[in-house]
Amino acid sequence: MTFVHELTSLLESKRPEITAWMSEKRSEVPIPIYGSVDIRDAGWKISVVDANHFPAGFNNLSSEDKPSVAGLLKTHIQREFKHCEWVHLYPESHTRNKGYVENLIALKELLEIAGFRCTVGSVNFEDLGHLIGLSGALKLDPVESSEKDGEEVLLVGGRKPDLILLNNDLTDGLVEGLGSQVVSPPPSMGWHRRRKSQHYEVLREYVEEIAQMLGIDSWHLMADWFVSKNKCLEKEACRKELAVEVDSFLDKLRDKYQALGIEREPVVFIKNDRGTYGLGIMTVRSGGELLELSNRKMNKLMYSKGGVDVENFLIQEGIPTSLENEEGAPVEPVVYLVDGQAASWFYRINSKKSDIDNLNSPSAQFESFSQSGGQYGEHAHGWHALVAELSMLAMGKELLSYGDQ
Repeated sequence: MTFVHELTSLLESKRPEITAWMSEKRSEVPIPIYGSVDIRDAGWKISVVDANHFPAGFNNLSSEDKPSVAGLLKTHIQREFKHCEWVHLYPESHTRNKGYVENLIALKELLEIAGFRCTVGSVNFEDLGHLIGLSGALKLDPVESSEKDGEEVLLVGGRKPDLILLNNDLTDGLVEGLGSQVVSPPPSMGWHRRRKSQHYEVLREYVEEIAQMLGIDSWHLMADWFVSKNKCLEKEACRKELAVEVDSFLDKLRDKYQALGIEREPVVFIKNDRGTYGLGIMTVRSGGELLELSNRKMNKLMYSKGGVDVENFLIQEGIPTSLENEEGAPVEPVVYLVDGQAASWFYRINSKKSDIDNLNSPSAQFESFSQSGGQYGEHAHGWHALVAELSMLAMGKELLSYGDQ
């Protein structure tokens, strides 16, 4: 079944109306400087399945996209942070992750192409002069937390940057000194506070509006989900309760699939409701699987970056990917957005996984759109951009509810 793919001409015929609607909605919310989304395209459903406000894969963008991505960064910064000349990039503490360091190298390059002075560093790197990436070394600048006018501030080489660009998801909590500085994305969007379920709650409103405009069921543009709260999975009673919830959810999905003629058994992803870099995720086909988990698998499910306790689980419909490369390996699009616009694509490919598995694992490989995007059809680009940009609108609306803390 390829219901959504068959409606590509409808999507394009509505393009002027969608563009006007998008412009109006963007004027109502603070648009994120950047973000990334993972998309699942089953043909009969296309949906954002993960949305990241602190993307860490800029090194996977194609060189052809760099000028346009840099241009969008420049547009956003000049509009939102007038007179900004110096951007300081504040990273995660992944000193041994060469892929992440390469992301920083690429992001620094984009900011410099945009015409800004760019420094890189954090208080956690005070004893390091550089980090090693895949292509070479990244010079670090000395960062210190200091008191100025009664407030803690971050100084780089003894001076205060015009803008601090966060590339740190703040799972471990706020960084001292950020509160008194100009920071983007806002620290309130870090995983110390943000929840995936809050994003999908807001996203649902935008998807329903677009679906009404297109005259289709919004179910085709968004994964079903619910939140299971306060689950102490080390206790059997909690696991049994979650298993019942999962079985009930699977029954509803099964009914929907049968009504639409989708011939496959539904599965669900169980995720920490906070960001975990693709970790702490489990795929199940029945609630009973939760009652048979080994200690190792239970610990994996309970994993959270930084050792933060898992409180709530996002139970999300598993969407199979209909996309595959020439060797038959499953593929999912990753869209990078700047200033709310879909700016660049790349594809996550994992030959060791099935079409329904989580592809975000160490065995994943990445190809840019210029390398392989053409083989997935023109319908993919339009639909993937649409759901990705709806996700950025949702991030902006989330921020309005979080405030500035």
